[in-house]
Amino acid sequence: MTILVVDDEVLIRQVIREYLENESYQVLEASDGEEAISILNTTPVDLLILDIMMPKMDGYTALKELKKSKDLPVIILSARQEEYDKLLGFELGIDDYLTKPFSPRELVARVKAVLKRNKEGNVFQIEDFLLDFQGHSLTIDGKEVKLTPKEYELLVFFIQNEHIALSREQLLNKVWGYDFYGDDRTIDTHIKMLRNNLGKYRDWIVTVRGMGYKFESKKKISA
Repeated sequence: MTILVVDDEVLIRQVIREYLENESYQVLEASDGEEAISILNTTPVDLLILDIMMPKMDGYTALKELKKSKDLPVIILSARQEEYDKLLGFELGIDDYLTKPFSPRELVARVKAVLKRNKEGNVFQIEDFLLDFQGHSLTIDGKEVKLTPKEYELLVFFIQNEHIALSREQLLNKVWGYDFYGDDRTIDTHIKMLRNNLGKYRDWIVTVRGMGYKFESKKKISA
């Protein structure tokens, strides 16, 4: 599979290339949005890793141009950590958002998850539960459920790691980021709110005593 890495920092592109090539991916590079669009117009690419702040053409502008003609999985990799930027990215159709500084191993894991998800389809559906990854929305019994950005990220991370017990520390690191100075109460509060929003599917989020939580979609649904 071919991955295009778009970032104006040469060192970052080199690090990403090394880690991706170690996983047998073919890697292409671009230093700005204009160069990325040029490559995408002539070369088949399976996934795009895209920075936001770049010269000539920024990431969001390039993404808008890309979406006019191509349906391509996109991971934004940016130093911008504001919730607004993440929401804008998802509204424009990205698949994931990772902030700098970042773990190359985590980026590779997210690349694998996005490619797997796109191979299997852009939705997760069981019975009347429908999570649309591309549309960034959750529907239960045909009605859209309003989730906060963090509730949505938690739910997606749970689904991506179904049947795996996740510690509170793992959830804090993956969903809130390594620079977040929170505690267990942050996780427990958001889990409580997410469960409430899941309604009859609330029991799919299982408490693992002494550790954290896991997602079990096959669990018996409560009334």
